[in-house]
Amino acid sequence: MLIRKPVEEVFEAFIDPAITTKFWFTKSSGRLEVGSHVRWDWEMYGVSDDVHVKEIEKNMRIRIEWSDSTQVEWIFTPRTNNETFVTITSSGYTGNGDDIVNRAIDDMGGYTIVLCGLKAFLEHNIVLNLVADKAPDAHVKH
Repeated sequence: MLIRKPVEEVFEAFIDPAITTKFWFTKSSGRLEVGSHVRWDWEMYGVSDDVHVKEIEKNMRIRIEWSDSTQVEWIFTPRTNNETFVTITSSGYTGNGDDIVNRAIDDMGGYTIVLCGLKAFLEHNIVLNLVADKAPDAHVKH
């Protein structure tokens, strides 16, 4: 996904939970730092996960590992001073072929929504609530 903002700003959007909570999860235990374990919460669904931050190359790359051992890598490629191309790759799936395919398809859709929310927020300062509205019937009832 092309984000029409400088690479520093796009990269920071994933490092700093004060920004990330505007387009992805609702709560985080802290900034991403190499070696840290961070808890991300999606309070509207009553779910959370612990991620281990494996690698960070400032303004270039982030790699995390979810609690189920799958890994996610973000690559930030500056195209101009005000354009960044973000690529997200998820790997390490387990299970039978159908399980792996279904998880990959689900992750692809989920990360696409995250990138669309990021684009709207950084480029237009609009919070689209895409993650919250993807499955409104799954929200926790209060």
